[in-house]
Amino acid sequence: MTDHPEAETREDSTTPADQTVDQSVDQTEDQTGDQGSDSPESLFETPPMPEQERMVEAILFASAEPVTLADMNSRMPHGCDAGAAVRLLRDRYAGRGVEVVQVGDLWAIRTAADLGHLMQKETVETRKLSRAAIETLAIVAYHQPVTRAEIEEIRGVSVSRGTIDLLIEMEWIRFGRRRMTPGRPVTFVVTATFLDHFGLETARDLPGLKELREAGLLENRPPPGFGSDLDDQDEDELRDDEGQDDMFDDMN
Repeated sequence: MTDHPEAETREDSTTPADQTVDQSVDQTEDQTGDQGSDSPESLFETPPMPEQERMVEAILFASAEPVTLADMNSRMPHGCDAGAAVRLLRDRYAGRGVEVVQVGDLWAIRTAADLGHLMQKETVETRKLSRAAIETLAIVAYHQPVTRAEIEEIRGVSVSRGTIDLLIEMEWIRFGRRRMTPGRPVTFVVTATFLDHFGLETARDLPGLKELREAGLLENRPPPGFGSDLDDQDEDELRDDEGQDDMFDDMN
């Protein structure tokens, strides 16, 4: 048997093209390795969990609205887990004056529910009475006890239920005795709150016509058509002081 050197030569020999391919593969691997070494994962280490908690705490504290986990992750360094950090922070705040709460898919810092009353502020609302309410109150004060029908007769217009309800809510008038007439209508009288507000001891201390004129609250001249029936009467005779005492005989 004879050896075949030519066949061995074919197996061991490599063409220049094959060498070029090998060199290209090696260079590609080297470049890939170099790029991997420059990736953010290798350049920046993930902050420890306590530091992530501090970041989440700062985000929630500074935000006026609840924040999503995605929003927190976008603000924190690469590799942080906002979900784990916010849950640890919630456990840390449990039982404190402020708590980390979940609102749907959002997270926020809120005052503890049992301390909410400390945040309430009471204010006194000043409401201006309407003309109808002032007239109704004046009629009740000077003609009490008076029914709703009598109020409407004196005013000349109907009285809305809202006007009377408002005066009752303000505790300036209250229900009085029912009239012993058909239907037994309810009457209205002023309350102690009304008297205290205006510095009166009793309803009899209400100013008469003369005092109201002197205070400029009534005109000295009678309305048109009113003077013809009182030709020679003195203005002082218009006072209802004596009759006013009779108005309060039925008060309770």
